[in-house]
Amino acid sequence: MISETLKLEEKRFLQTLDRGLSLLADATEGMSSGERLSGETAFKLYDTYGFPLDLTQDALRQRGIEVDLDTFNTAMARQKAEARASWAGSGEAASENVWYPIRERVGATEFLGYETERAEAAVVALVKDGAEVQEAGEGDEVSVVVNQTPFYGESGGQLGDTGTMRGEGVELTVSDTRKFAEGLFVHRAQVVRGHLKVGMPLDLEVEHRRRTKIRSNHSATHLLHEALREVLGSHVAQKGSMVAPDRLRFDFSHPKPIEAAEIAEVERLAYGIILQNAPVETRLMAVDDAIASGAMALFGEKYGDEVRVVSMGVAEEGERAGNAYSIELCGGTHVRATGDIGLVHVVAEGGVAAGVRRIEALTGEAARAYLLEQDHRVRRMAGALKVSPNEVAERLEAVVEERRRLERELTEAKKRLALVGDGGGAASGSAAKNVAGVSFVGRVLEGVSPKDLKGLVDETKGQIGSGVVVFVAAMDGKASVVVGVTPDLTGRFDAVALVRAASEAIGGKGGGGRPDMAQAGGPDGEKSADAIAAVEAAMQG
Repeated sequence: MISETLKLEEKRFLQTLDRGLSLLADATEGMSSGERLSGETAFKLYDTYGFPLDLTQDALRQRGIEVDLDTFNTAMARQKAEARASWAGSGEAASENVWYPIRERVGATEFLGYETERAEAAVVALVKDGAEVQEAGEGDEVSVVVNQTPFYGESGGQLGDTGTMRGEGVELTVSDTRKFAEGLFVHRAQVVRGHLKVGMPLDLEVEHRRRTKIRSNHSATHLLHEALREVLGSHVAQKGSMVAPDRLRFDFSHPKPIEAAEIAEVERLAYGIILQNAPVETRLMAVDDAIASGAMALFGEKYGDEVRVVSMGVAEEGERAGNAYSIELCGGTHVRATGDIGLVHVVAEGGVAAGVRRIEALTGEAARAYLLEQDHRVRRMAGALKVSPNEVAERLEAVVEERRRLERELTEAKKRLALVGDGGGAASGSAAKNVAGVSFVGRVLEGVSPKDLKGLVDETKGQIGSGVVVFVAAMDGKASVVVGVTPDLTGRFDAVALVRAASEAIGGKGGGGRPDMAQAGGPDGEKSADAIAAVEAAMQG
């Protein structure tokens, strides 16, 4: 794993280096020794593309170009200030001034949601528009704090509960529940009827169907986590998660993409525990005792002196056979038995950072609906391809390969047609004219991709034997130009100098390449013919 991680890090750095050098070449095109690159440009390379400042300086030093460090540092300071302002204006950081005084006055909220989804409570504080209030009227958006609640406050990746609050003459719809100030449960709600006051008693009810889906997804997260450790290795550790009613996702440490066969094995292991329909057990333990028992602590979770240890399933394979399959420290809500999850299916896998992968999965009815839709899609494709569903993949591969072959043939035909032009013969020696005492072929090629120009120039150079070739391709209003000089003439004509003359004619700046082959572009495709004329003029001095 260490070797693989080092190899991937080197590969990623080389990709960053290649991309950065390419962008830097574009940004400094036409610049000469003694000039300075804008600090804003250097900062964009760093901030957007991950290209460090010292590499930018090293790459430009050999050309005698410096970086404007004052504007770079200004851009860096501005970005940090914006990041701080964004952080301070959201989440718990923005709420400390409101929630901590309430927490000190009324104490932590007692959570009853492990045992029940309904409870009675008393309103101990109301916050509206960022300030404490004593009452709220119909239509008001208000944050409600009660002495005890069955509503789960978002934490550990599990989203907060929704539901209703009802009292004498008053009703509220709870749209979210959060935890602030170390244990204060805050219910974001709207007063849909009546008048709410601090001190009022309320009946609280969690939206059962939504909570049930969240519990299923949370328990499935634990099973997938353990299954990934079995399949990929013990280095797998959760780095973040999101448990919602419609799906689950979590990030974990792993240096490379997961193969389809590995995902299938992860699903098989997790589904095997679901089929056991084993009870999900929770115990309260001291943190040290819990970790000593093999329980895993999850990234981003804060634990007190006493923690909940959630275990589920029985390992059927390997050294742990007969012992609990998954044991984790977790404050979230879970199913009562693994069979309640019903079904689990991984729908996506990808990278989110160096050495961190992410999977997304569905459970229960959502997973069944997803698989049913996939089956319908396969059957529709089978009908269109006139094969059985089992033959779709092979037939589709054959169709794609046939399309690629036809595209290659079409590209070649377009290039041949472009060279022939208006029936005037191929762009070979018979089509060449004399410019400055050498053979010259200059053409505007219709329907040819800019990426094909170099190959066509090389081919034509071979046909004329000795001379200069200029091809221009116009596409989407822009023009690309390639100039080729046969080896025997590079002492007289420099392809780079010639292509820069062509670039000016089409509104571009500069160009680059070798003495025998150079390329440039410009925004004015309508002046493609002028680019050829500019090369002729440059050759004649």
